[in-house]
Amino acid sequence: MMTIRLPDNLEKRLSQLAEETHRTKSYYVRQAVEEYLDDQEDYLIALSRMERIDKGIDKALPFEDLVEEYKREHGHKKVEH
Repeated sequence: MMTIRLPDNLEKRLSQLAEETHRTKSYYVRQAVEEYLDDQEDYLIALSRMERIDKGIDKALPFEDLVEEYKREHGHKKVEH
């Protein structure tokens, strides 16, 4: 369990959103933290990959190759970009 303090303006916005959507404030805080952590983890993966490319350990892949790899792994026929 964790307790957080929010500035009044954020607390008000969060309370209003929770009331209007009939969800708990905790629900939205969990969603926000999860999304933030996902973004930070993706950023760290990208940063590590860039460092490996800069050091010559890995090679950058053209976007088209990434799309094809994604299609193979996920079975998608068409990927929009």
